[in-house]
Amino acid sequence: MAERLARRLGTTDAVVVGLSAMIGAGVFVAFAPAVRAAGSWLLASLALAAVVAYCNATSSARLAALYPESGGTYVYGRQRLGPFWGYLAGWGFTVGKTASCAAMALTFGAYVAPALAQPLAIGAVAGVTGLNLLGVQRSAGAARIMIVFVLAVLGTVIAAGLLATSAPPPVAVTSAGGGTVPGVLQGAGLLFFAFAGYARIATLGEEVRDPSRTIPRAVGIALVITLAVYTLVAISALKALGPERLGRSPAPLAELARAAQLPWLVPVVTAGAAVAALGALLALVLGVSRTVLAMARNRDLPGFLDAVHPGRQVPHRAELAVGLTVIVLLMLADLRGAIAFSSFGVLVYYAIANASALTLRAGEGAPRRAVPVIGLVLCLVLAFTLPWQAVVAGLAVFAVGVLLWFLRHRAALR
Repeated sequence: MAERLARRLGTTDAVVVGLSAMIGAGVFVAFAPAVRAAGSWLLASLALAAVVAYCNATSSARLAALYPESGGTYVYGRQRLGPFWGYLAGWGFTVGKTASCAAMALTFGAYVAPALAQPLAIGAVAGVTGLNLLGVQRSAGAARIMIVFVLAVLGTVIAAGLLATSAPPPVAVTSAGGGTVPGVLQGAGLLFFAFAGYARIATLGEEVRDPSRTIPRAVGIALVITLAVYTLVAISALKALGPERLGRSPAPLAELARAAQLPWLVPVVTAGAAVAALGALLALVLGVSRTVLAMARNRDLPGFLDAVHPGRQVPHRAELAVGLTVIVLLMLADLRGAIAFSSFGVLVYYAIANASALTLRAGEGAPRRAVPVIGLVLCLVLAFTLPWQAVVAGLAVFAVGVLLWFLRHRAALR
């Protein structure tokens, strides 16, 4: 029997891990491309992304309470739909979120010192991997410090934006789809990248105390806090900058500080963005390594990755493998534009989670049937309204995954 991870995380720890992933990924990275798609309808895109996130979170939380193991939807898909669907979820999550790790590391490097973004990103990945190897409680403690600082920065930015003079109305919307249904859908798909962090709570299911109570509670708390923060940031940014200026800015919250005529706030925002990216990177590496561990247990990934450190109770080989893979990616490609690609993979991942939740019976804690149905439909709709380059790249990655699965299992399929 595979060695299990120790249950050391309480509700607060799980909430902090989820917030680190969501706040870091969303506020400083996803708003600009989303407003370029949705234009002045950014809040409609945010609301739609929140509906999808609620459905996915509800389905995932019910499944996680029933199957409190590392791996998230990889485990749920295997248990409820069959090994192939679990593998497909795990493949999409692992590949998409590994690219996200590289993107978050580069975001950290770019905010600290743009000319040294790549070496700083590599150093950040090495540092986060080393911290995670010390134990999940150390990682949760570091995440708690980072998220408190980031929320304080965002609170200051929100106040500055709300008190700033309103931006003049735009002469014309410059986004490709602003104000149209496709534009709103594409904006929601991009913003979903920001909400997807609650998956980290589910993937840590094997390390959470009293998972049937802790996981649903932590997912709900993290989602509500994140939605409140995103809504306030979006309102203040739209008020201070307007949709056109917001969409054009590579660093929209720093631009908001300039618009509010608070130059002292610009370096504070820069520091907040760097810390948020680092927190998101930490949570991402935690989540991906646990999915890699679960897939290795079933030999969907190489079996040597199925190892738990006897003292620190962490999947040390999986964490090292994820860290090294991200560092190799950083040396080979610039992945700051990985948001849409990651969104495609994670939307497919949650489509499988919702399909799995549809098979739950009343005695297993099934949600209202409308929740996973809406979640499944909207995940697929948003996935295929993302920029076409992301859709093509995502389909190609899944095609490679399917081919590998059939090659590995061809003897059993005969």
